[in-house]
Amino acid sequence: MKITERRIILITGASSGIGQEFVRALDKAEQFDEVWLIARRLERLEALASGIRAKARSVSLDLTKEESIAAYAQLLEENKPQIAVLVNASGFGKFKAFEEEPLAVYNEMIDLNAKAVMAMTYVSLPYMERGGRIYEMGSLSAFQPVPYINVYAATKAFVLSFTRALNAELKGRGIRAMAICPGWVKTEFFNRAMSDSTITYFNRYYEAKDVVRRALRDMDKGKDVSIVGFPIRAQVFFTKLLPHRLVMKVWLKQQKKG
Repeated sequence: MKITERRIILITGASSGIGQEFVRALDKAEQFDEVWLIARRLERLEALASGIRAKARSVSLDLTKEESIAAYAQLLEENKPQIAVLVNASGFGKFKAFEEEPLAVYNEMIDLNAKAVMAMTYVSLPYMERGGRIYEMGSLSAFQPVPYINVYAATKAFVLSFTRALNAELKGRGIRAMAICPGWVKTEFFNRAMSDSTITYFNRYYEAKDVVRRALRDMDKGKDVSIVGFPIRAQVFFTKLLPHRLVMKVWLKQQKKG
């Protein structure tokens, strides 16, 4: 398959939060022939597209659906672009005891946070060349089991493991993959995640622009994981050293559940 010389960036979850901030940051930092914006809310994408320098293509897709992945693959086949940067920023979580949320919600969460990340990356890779960069949205919760954010944390553990292994596999092709694993970030994530007082303690917040700025810098440094903020990096360090039973006990005490 011969791909064109038309360089694009492609960002899922572009309608808000970290995905939206990636659009703005990359649009300012580099020149691309086109930016593909992917999310469910088309009106949000079109509003974002009107405010950036690059030519933008807004694509409304629900990445929990296999037909949406197929539609994306078809778009690539028809256009044959060179994907210079892929950002998989779609995802959601829920702050609930495991049994208190419908099974359908967890299935959707796994489909979006893990399955769609893998599928979008798989479909995109044939259109990437040496120098290509892949940013996958993980979380601080990827490094430990997290009661009351149970399934969400498990999906992010998948993303972390998948991305680091993929980065090693792609070394020969000159393509980089990096997992972004922040702590709490001020985005619309909380609008969907929080419906009651299941989770009440949040030690510190970061801004989406801080997460993206750090991710761009860490990619340039050749890292396969990006974590914004020294306190969060210290937390990850100690999480690796301490028994997870103890780590969970501390978390439960912070949330007044243990």
